[in-house]
Amino acid sequence: MSGLRVHAAARRSPDPVPDPAFLRALPSALPTDTELITRSVTDPGQFTDLFDRHATAVHRYLGRRVGDLADDLLSETFLIAFRRRAAYRPDHVEARPWLLGIATHVVHGHQRAERRRYRVLAKAAGQPEEHGADPADATDRLDAQALRGPLAAALAALKPRDRDALLLLAWGDLTYEEIAAVLDVPVGTVRSRLHRARRQTRAALGDTSPLHDTSEETR
Repeated sequence: MSGLRVHAAARRSPDPVPDPAFLRALPSALPTDTELITRSVTDPGQFTDLFDRHATAVHRYLGRRVGDLADDLLSETFLIAFRRRAAYRPDHVEARPWLLGIATHVVHGHQRAERRRYRVLAKAAGQPEEHGADPADATDRLDAQALRGPLAAALAALKPRDRDALLLLAWGDLTYEEIAAVLDVPVGTVRSRLHRARRQTRAALGDTSPLHDTSEETR
């Protein structure tokens, strides 16, 4: 009977508040990107989790730059990352800058397609866009619409290295330091490229471009 009374009292008692020090001592529920990459060297299946974490962000970045080629270039990006995983250096908290750097270099092999995309979008300004009814494509359609007109023409006119820096900042949401790391250039070079790219796009667009929303002062 005493045992039953104890159990009944336990059910009526509120749950104890965990000791914060005890909670801090518990291992993280999810492995970090670095841990996933390190484990994948001996257990390749771990790399699937890294793909699941970052594929959407990388695909969005590629889609804005190369349109319909994004699916193929996403596969190429992660294949290269998988092959290079043993040499990965954990310079950042997450692997996204590393993956976007690889994606940027993959885009270099398709620069003509990227420029052609921007020129087509520049000419399409003011024209109604044809699309299906699938709501999953809504964000991609908005991206394409935002690129139409002078902005697309201005991006097409940039030097590839300046365009890389500008789009890694604006679309990849990387810091100056992260851009410098993934492009393997000094931070001062990144600043110079961004200054040049902004000057050219402002000349074409004034201060209305969404690419100017991420100012140097906020980085």
